[in-house]
Amino acid sequence: EVQLVESGGGLVQTGGSLRLSCAASGFTLDRRAIAWFRQAPGKEREGVACITTGDITYYEDSVKGRFTISRDVAKNTVYLQMNMLQPEDTAVYHCATLRRCAGPPRDTDTNHWGTGTLVIVSP
Repeated sequence: EVQLVESGGGLVQTGGSLRLSCAASGFTLDRRAIAWFRQAPGKEREGVACITTGDITYYEDSVKGRFTISRDVAKNTVYLQMNMLQPEDTAVYHCATLRRCAGPPRDTDTNHWGTGTLVIVSP
């Protein structure tokens, strides 16, 4: 059974950093593209970043230069390093497996989802 479990969310001040983790089980990361999505209160879910099986990465414009997606195949875990956080980054962050990662991730390309981890950035 494929499972994704996110962790690392929390409360941080503007300008701070957090690192989110997405621990995968039931499959190996070297066989799947993985994405991070986020959903803020009252807003639609948006794709934040994705990483291919060949370690090519794509980012949504608002996080370019601030967020970095990476993976550790030995730990079967994908990370999202988030720096220079802003209040507009406040959201529940989910990881998901993707059928393809060829640009900022889209809902329509996803297969499996984690339950999410909450990030709150205070002004």
